[in-house]
Amino acid sequence: MAPDSSRALIKDLLDSPEPKVGVLVKGWVRTRRDSKDFSFIELNDGSSLPSLQVLVDREAQGYEALKDLTTGAAVSVEGDLVESRGQGQKWELLAKTLTLVGPSGADYPLQKKRHTDEYLRGIAHLRPRTNKYGALLRLRSETAFAIHQFFRDQGFFYVQTPIITGSDAEGAGEMFQVTTVKGPDPDPTFKNDFFGRYAALTVSGQLEAELLALALDRVYVFGPAFRAENSNTARHAAEFWMVEPEAAFMDLAGDMDLAEAMIKSVVRFVLKNRATDLALFDSFVEPGLLKRLNVLAESSYPRVPYAEAIKILSGAAKKFEFAPVWGADLATEHERFLCEEEFKGPIIVYDYPKAIKSFYMRNNDDGQTVAAMDVLAPKVGELIGGSQREERLDLLQDRMAELSLNPEPYWWYLDSRRWGSVPHAGFGLGFERFLMTLTGIANIRDVIPFPRTPKSLEF
Repeated sequence: MAPDSSRALIKDLLDSPEPKVGVLVKGWVRTRRDSKDFSFIELNDGSSLPSLQVLVDREAQGYEALKDLTTGAAVSVEGDLVESRGQGQKWELLAKTLTLVGPSGADYPLQKKRHTDEYLRGIAHLRPRTNKYGALLRLRSETAFAIHQFFRDQGFFYVQTPIITGSDAEGAGEMFQVTTVKGPDPDPTFKNDFFGRYAALTVSGQLEAELLALALDRVYVFGPAFRAENSNTARHAAEFWMVEPEAAFMDLAGDMDLAEAMIKSVVRFVLKNRATDLALFDSFVEPGLLKRLNVLAESSYPRVPYAEAIKILSGAAKKFEFAPVWGADLATEHERFLCEEEFKGPIIVYDYPKAIKSFYMRNNDDGQTVAAMDVLAPKVGELIGGSQREERLDLLQDRMAELSLNPEPYWWYLDSRRWGSVPHAGFGLGFERFLMTLTGIANIRDVIPFPRTPKSLEF
């Protein structure tokens, strides 16, 4: 059934330049206030943060249904949009017909009060009806659109890479195995399994995106990824979404430029198009959020070599939990210090030690570092990780041998270096991590509609 074309969305009514007659709206009751001969209903259909005030008096058809209108009930209202006599809203709907579409019991878990995030995680099927999570999901949708628009404008093709894979893109081994073999002890030879070989859920579409970039010049992946990391921190989830562009004939400098341009473009877009929703997060989640986002959108991103970053951290008066030493990865406390205290804004750190980076990253001439980069942002630390890829077959094979990686599952990846290999680069942006940046929400479970974490697979 197609959407009702005669129905008006509340967001459009609230922005209406003039009164309207014969308006039809449908949504869910947020609150109801009764007087002797009339009632006020706060109605929301999810299209906007503010609700529409509906005035229902005894002249309205269906007035008797008011006794069954509790919080959470779904209703249909037809009436006239008129100037509101009350404060706090420009318009209200004077109801002529009220229809109860779906009743809601008195035990409805969402009431007119602030619920904790922990409580709402337990009712994730209902939390999108709250102001905070409705705003989050609208912002999530708008951010995804802005990402697609940015890459389309840059000449990138949107591609889809496999969700089920036979290789580990990161070489970390934290993958979810996929099998159709029943029983506690699947066949280790996989001869009776569906694919006849080891299969797992992907942790990244990067390797396949490289192959497609070597044919289409520039591509991007925007899809789900999975990691079987038994981590219950506020920054990790078992299922998440990744944005992974890849461009042929692009070096590390171009990769850094692309990452900076993408962040700025998307942040500007949501600041312009979701101002009301962002204002909620600025008021109730992270005071000062809008100021931080404007810095992210408008400031330059200094390029800082890893060696210089270590030198700055080592000379800092601040005492860190983890000592900053050359050869070790930067901890979140290091990343935030660099952004928030040293540079007062986002930065890009590049040329990391190869010992702490993945096998596919291009070796620098010094033999000690690789052409890798991380975009670091205030409050969150690492936002993007990327690199120029190793396009030279012999050096790629040597690196895989150093890490004891079996080349057999990667035969197709190695083939791409045999026939028409070119310099190319790309990066990965964790979509949920980006949403945490945009909203100030501190826990990744609260920027995903239905989070998957260790020992949690509800809804």
